[in-house]
Amino acid sequence: MVRSEAATVDGYLAELPEERRAAVRAIRDACRAAMPGFTELMVYGMPGFSRDGTAAGIEIAFASQKRYLSFYLMRADVREAFAERLEGRDMGKGCLRFAGPAKVDLGLVRDLARATAEAPAR
Repeated sequence: MVRSEAATVDGYLAELPEERRAAVRAIRDACRAAMPGFTELMVYGMPGFSRDGTAAGIEIAFASQKRYLSFYLMRADVREAFAERLEGRDMGKGCLRFAGPAKVDLGLVRDLARATAEAPAR
């Protein structure tokens, strides 16, 4: 998917191909449940969750890319705490990539979101 111009997360989801929409919605739902008090917003053409309600405060984001689904974990402290569980996964500096909808590890997504929410504010 090319960078979305959607103004809302619901608008973003509506743009996705059906085969990806359910997986991206499941990522969203896992984050929403694990991150009470965070604000959901669109930033850089993808959904994200912000502790302070601003784009600068985004701590988690996710997107449907052309070849994979991405989960952006902005906090280095949480990435370090999950080093063992993230080892061997397709991961860039802060981007965890899932090869397709069936490959999304919702348990890991939920745990990363929960750890982010429980971490002290930056």
